[in-house]
Amino acid sequence: MNAYAHAYQAYRQTQVSTASPGELLIMLFDGAIRFGRQAQEHIKRGEMEAASQKLIRVQDIVSELNFALDLRVGDIAENLQQLYEYIYERLVKANIKKDVDAIEEALHLLSELKETWEQVVAQVR
Repeated sequence: MNAYAHAYQAYRQTQVSTASPGELLIMLFDGAIRFGRQAQEHIKRGEMEAASQKLIRVQDIVSELNFALDLRVGDIAENLQQLYEYIYERLVKANIKKDVDAIEEALHLLSELKETWEQVVAQVR
């Protein structure tokens, strides 16, 4: 690993370890969106295995978001759970069929959720 890569890895580790729960949530959304965009590019280039790997990473993030929900909170958490499950299903379809439109729909929903959480985190600060 070169010095730049090592420095970047140390920076990211510090960023994650010092982030608030809201900031960590936004980082998860950023990662999901980034991996989804990469999957779209891989599909456009005919790199289906690479696309599949990126989509699995997005699916893993969405699963983690879903599992982290506290359903005792009530309707909001239940609605989020349904939305995460829908996004996950779209990602599975996208991965099976290499469907860039299904990826785009999932990314649109993830982007909207990210924007909402960014507003919440900004208000909490």
